[in-house]
Amino acid sequence: MIIHLEELKPAEKQYYLQHVIGPRPICFASTIDKEGKVNLSPFSFFNMFSSNPPIVIFSPARRVRDNTTKHTLQNVMEVPEVVINIVTYDMVQQTSLASCEYPKGVDEFVKAGFTKQPATLVKPPMVKESKVNLECKVLEVKSLGQEGGAGNLVICEVLLLHIDDSLFTEDKKLDQTKLELVARLGGDWYCHVSKENLFTVPKPNVQLGIGMDALPESIRKSTILTGNHLGQLANVNELPVIEPSFDDEHLKNIVQYFSVNPEEMEKETHRYAAKLLDEGNVHDAWQVLLL
Repeated sequence: MIIHLEELKPAEKQYYLQHVIGPRPICFASTIDKEGKVNLSPFSFFNMFSSNPPIVIFSPARRVRDNTTKHTLQNVMEVPEVVINIVTYDMVQQTSLASCEYPKGVDEFVKAGFTKQPATLVKPPMVKESKVNLECKVLEVKSLGQEGGAGNLVICEVLLLHIDDSLFTEDKKLDQTKLELVARLGGDWYCHVSKENLFTVPKPNVQLGIGMDALPESIRKSTILTGNHLGQLANVNELPVIEPSFDDEHLKNIVQYFSVNPEEMEKETHRYAAKLLDEGNVHDAWQVLLL
């Protein structure tokens, strides 16, 4: 299907884009107006765009339904400060409750059952239940249009980070498996970042991967190995060579049973290499394939 966005109604544009662009981290923004009234609301148009200076941006878009603006946007125009509270799985239902369109002046902290905690440098309070809080000053609010669905980029500089001690390892590094983040998808769908669905992808820093084009043709055109497998193999910084000391019992069995049929032996070695790559064992997978 090819979809031309200029032919769609605003709600239809929103539907398709919010389903395919994700998962989107959630900015749970606490703001305050010039009269001192607090607002708390989540936004999934949010991300980090610079670390030096430390800049994050979220976008309280105009409502598609009636083109009205949100209290958060009104507040940061009056008091250019915000606390961005990071949403974790244990608070996602309360966070969703805070997204209800309560009248101006209604305290979402109370409605959603969150606890106010004074910030250090900015006026809006922090969400005590959140394990990470970013105290920010608003540098600029950039309007992207005046029609329903148009975003308003709230460009923020992070002044101070509050991170719960439980998220650190003994050597004071953040343990990604302990921060059970949630993110928005389309419609009512969310995703939960749990220890079970986390994985790592090694990235070369200074040394370059050899690239797909440098893979031997028999590997590159494999009917067994997937694009992800080939990407792992092509991420080494030089083409490996056979190690005489490499010893693998399963590989010996493949050679023993399939040596009379080279085509089948290649398929079996590729299947075994795929298994090793799925386990993250790139070194042994290369040795198997070099046979």
